[in-house]
Amino acid sequence: MLLPVPLAVGLVAALPAAFAGGGTRRWFGGGRDESRRAGAQAAKDAAAAAFYELDTAQRDLRISVETITAVDGSPDAARAAEEFTALGRRIDEVSHRYITAVDAYDLDRDDLEGSVANRARDELTGARDELVRVKEELDGFGLRIGSLLGRAETELARLAPAVERARAALRGASEALDTARGAGLGADDLAARLAALGPELTRLNEGAGRHGVPETLQRADRVLREAEAIRTEAERLPERAAEIDKRLVSLRTRAQAVATRAGSVEPVLSELRRRFSAACWQDLQQVPEQTARTVRGVEEKLADAARARDEQRWADATAVLSTVRALLTGADEAVSAAGDRLRRLDAVAKDPQQEIERTRFALRDAQRLAMAGRATPDPRHARPLDEAVGRLERAVTGLEGRHPDYWHFLTETEAVRETAARVVELIREDRGAGRG
Repeated sequence: MLLPVPLAVGLVAALPAAFAGGGTRRWFGGGRDESRRAGAQAAKDAAAAAFYELDTAQRDLRISVETITAVDGSPDAARAAEEFTALGRRIDEVSHRYITAVDAYDLDRDDLEGSVANRARDELTGARDELVRVKEELDGFGLRIGSLLGRAETELARLAPAVERARAALRGASEALDTARGAGLGADDLAARLAALGPELTRLNEGAGRHGVPETLQRADRVLREAEAIRTEAERLPERAAEIDKRLVSLRTRAQAVATRAGSVEPVLSELRRRFSAACWQDLQQVPEQTARTVRGVEEKLADAARARDEQRWADATAVLSTVRALLTGADEAVSAAGDRLRRLDAVAKDPQQEIERTRFALRDAQRLAMAGRATPDPRHARPLDEAVGRLERAVTGLEGRHPDYWHFLTETEAVRETAARVVELIREDRGAGRG
């Protein structure tokens, strides 16, 4: 923001005779008139000195205020600019009085009367006093804006380094892209992102004089961050390509392993059908077919990922590989479930008592904790434990039939243990919070 130039500043150059301090002149009259003329001349010289001091201080503060308003858009900065403008008007007023007084009296006249010299001295002394008072106001204003000026100068000091860092980051990003292309990696998306920064670089080169210091600093920071991100990604491209290649090989191998393992599911299912009731294995019936379908889908997706890698669509390739990994994990778990089911059913069929005792131990442990330090248990703890006891008893009773549903028994005992664990956790939370 450019502030108006005060009237006084424009008049300094226009009035050389006003500050000359007198010229060569002849002196006539008595010693008293000469003394009065000398007093008036001294008052004129003192007023001229005060005027110059005020003008210099105003010029210096104008630079300070322009610095502040160029950098700082805060209300405090706006108020400082308004106050300086008001002071400028006050300076114009006292400068006008001073200049009028100088113009009113020709102290070099041979016939200057003593009374006129006295009036000149008084008016010039009064003008000097006003100039000094306004100078003091200006000095006080300068002190008050010291913190604003300090912040503005700090911002200005940041400007050139920030712009240079942004330019250097752009050069680094461009060099990294050239290296990646030299390695046969297109990086078209990164090149497009770098090209999009071209207009921003143009604005940086146009400078803060056109776009303002705060906006230029913000632009430099944005360009720096984006250019650094482009450079980092470009430098990672060879590593990223190698990583995708490695994952492709690994997932192909894993898909083959899952397909091989899926061949063992049918014999396991045959054993389950022969030895256990239908409820123990019906949910596993579709595992072989589902696994085969998953493996076929995985092979298609791996082909898609390979094409994306060849076309350097890195994000697409990575996304497809993540999907493949999830599919293989699910298929692997499904294949493992059949063998795990047979092992667990074998164990409980041979000795269900071990599972029963394990579950009763978990319940008793939870019950002891619920009663610790209490005459009666908290209903929030006792109720789920009592229900769990009944659930276990019913599960044990269910084993008495000719073809027991061992899988139902195992899922029930596992649910009972989970209930006991939740109650134990609740009790400890209550006691930790001072509620138990």
